[in-house]
Amino acid sequence: MKIGVLILIIVCGVILVVVGWMAVRFLLGRRRAAQEWAAASYPKLKDIGEVDKLTILPLIDWNTKDANLTGEPGVSYLIRADDNTILFDVGYNVKNEHPSPLLSNMESLGVVLSELDMVVISHNHLDHVGGMGHQQEKSFGLSGQPVDLKLLPAYVPVPLSHPTAQVTVTEKPQALAPGIATIGTIPRQLFFLGWTPEQSLAVNVAGKGIVLIVGCGHSTLQRIVDRAETLFDAPIYGMVGGLHYPATASREKKLGLPVQSIFGTGKWPWKPINREDVRVAIDYLKERNPQLVSLSAHDSCDWSIEAFRSAFGEAYQDLIVGEEIIVS
Repeated sequence: MKIGVLILIIVCGVILVVVGWMAVRFLLGRRRAAQEWAAASYPKLKDIGEVDKLTILPLIDWNTKDANLTGEPGVSYLIRADDNTILFDVGYNVKNEHPSPLLSNMESLGVVLSELDMVVISHNHLDHVGGMGHQQEKSFGLSGQPVDLKLLPAYVPVPLSHPTAQVTVTEKPQALAPGIATIGTIPRQLFFLGWTPEQSLAVNVAGKGIVLIVGCGHSTLQRIVDRAETLFDAPIYGMVGGLHYPATASREKKLGLPVQSIFGTGKWPWKPINREDVRVAIDYLKERNPQLVSLSAHDSCDWSIEAFRSAFGEAYQDLIVGEEIIVS
């Protein structure tokens, strides 16, 4: 047997072993996620209070208000809920720059670190924790060089570290401040990216109801809504953020591959998220009659955004870096 043929056989064998291992991991992880979801039983978060005014200012996302702001395939939102200011996720910082796109956009928008009361990380993926290095180190960072968070509280879904923050793992639903709560982690097994626990924020706005703020929505819109409805008596007023619906296209491509369509899905790679998945999710949310819906472009295609815009009409708002979403 020629050496070239032998090498080809070995390479093909290795590929088959790896793919087989990933398939088994995926099946076992999906079963584990389903079991954990079925077993989860949390009491209602009563008396968490409410806020009179909520604003959500996208600091990092794909689309920007103008050329003075930097868009990138990551997420970071500044949430102001009465007297509390929250940095929700810290972006991607693809080139590991300092200052990062996050810090640059904050400066352009007049946002200073000293006004922050807490940091919340939705899940440990590179486009939410500040880059690949931080994801691998199980940490998070606002820029390519250390940024002193001066012992700010940081609420994370899995054990993550930060040298200058007070880090707390918030696996279970709990209040973080008056009118503000995490709904706790909802895990999902992704084929390539593995076990992914993700938390979303819920803000109870007086006279309106619960506004859900989501990082990527890997746990699915349906389960996020279901979790919120088990935790709160107030109705769901709105949902803002990423929901991972690259139904027709991926904004990122690596080696010609549609990154978001393949790597961020909880489905088999050869059966990616499709238009029907989006329609089913829209119908599920419409049953709650939300008055605010805003879908992030960072992990959803233009077709999905247009589908949400068409379905929710005047309740829909574009999610754009530099444009505040106001609920009061």
